[in-house]
Amino acid sequence: MASLSTSEPLGDTSRTIRVASVPSGHVYVRHIAPVSSAPSSHRVVRLADPHPDGSGRAATDRWWPPVMLDSNWIDEHAAEFDVFHVHFGFDALSPASLRSIVEALLRHGKPLVYTVHDLTNPHHDTPDAHTAHLDILIPAADGLITLTAGAADEIERRWGRRPVVVPHPHIVEPDEAKAAIDGRAASAGRFRVGVHAKSLRASLDPLPVIEALVDLSAREETLDVLVNGHRELLDPTGAKFEPELSARLRELADAGRIELRIHDYLSDTELWHYLASLDASVLPYRFGTHSGWMEACRDLGTAVIAPDVGYFADQGPVFEYHRDPTGALDVGSLQAAVLAAARAQTRRPDPEARAAERSRIAAAHHDVYTSVLSLERVAS
Repeated sequence: MASLSTSEPLGDTSRTIRVASVPSGHVYVRHIAPVSSAPSSHRVVRLADPHPDGSGRAATDRWWPPVMLDSNWIDEHAAEFDVFHVHFGFDALSPASLRSIVEALLRHGKPLVYTVHDLTNPHHDTPDAHTAHLDILIPAADGLITLTAGAADEIERRWGRRPVVVPHPHIVEPDEAKAAIDGRAASAGRFRVGVHAKSLRASLDPLPVIEALVDLSAREETLDVLVNGHRELLDPTGAKFEPELSARLRELADAGRIELRIHDYLSDTELWHYLASLDASVLPYRFGTHSGWMEACRDLGTAVIAPDVGYFADQGPVFEYHRDPTGALDVGSLQAAVLAAARAQTRRPDPEARAAERSRIAAAHHDVYTSVLSLERVAS
């Protein structure tokens, strides 16, 4: 593992800092750079994601599985980057492979930065595998970042290290957000609440949430419940077909209790228009840490109704409902959160404020990179 000791420092940090971000093309990573119109005062460039087909060409729309997460790639390309920054994509790696990556970076004197997005993996039923990864990455990282103070507190409590807290940037580009909002149909006095039944991660538990909303809509005549679901989940020919969920949703739709839309994966533009059409979006999570979906809703002026798990409420304004430690839903708290959202007025964050925030986020990352490049490191 890396440790501070006596060795040669890594040189002049006033030059452009070349970052191997894993991945580079993810929307979160793209948006931790300054907006394109801003002066390039922070001198950070990110390597393009290598295409996973082994051709050596840059990836455009596909970065999975991340080619950079390999000790051999690091050995071959170490001269091309100054900092190695891990965000996502290590789920399928064994702990031994992850350790070999850490050792390769140390061998070449390259600092590791890790942004702790997830303290529990939304794809895993149990935390053990993800914790094994965190037990390697968090102690080994020369620089640690996370998105909320609550997550930073937990990391400090569990691993004895305090990350730099840098907020989540916007997700939706301002012009795309404006187009989606401008295309929103008039509500005619209705309050439209949406639940997205996408391909079921382990963290997702949509049906109890939908049942609670349906029950509330029977008492609140102006409440409409919209459920969007992926064809692979809700269509009998789908690769991940969930027969019980599909049957119940179709039953509710046939009875006029919900508006059900079954479709393939939405494009970004289609997703922004869908989210902008809602007054509120419910996050049907049993567990989690942070949420990009939540940030997209904020960009579009859609209220977020989120469980009191993880650090969603630290991340930004939400209407909170309760899930107990087993993940069981407190129906009354969800219904109260929906009513609170219906009484409130949710506004889209000012695009200029979001752009200014993004500049601060870029500056914070530059500071972390400069800091880790000033460290001295040897193998321990």
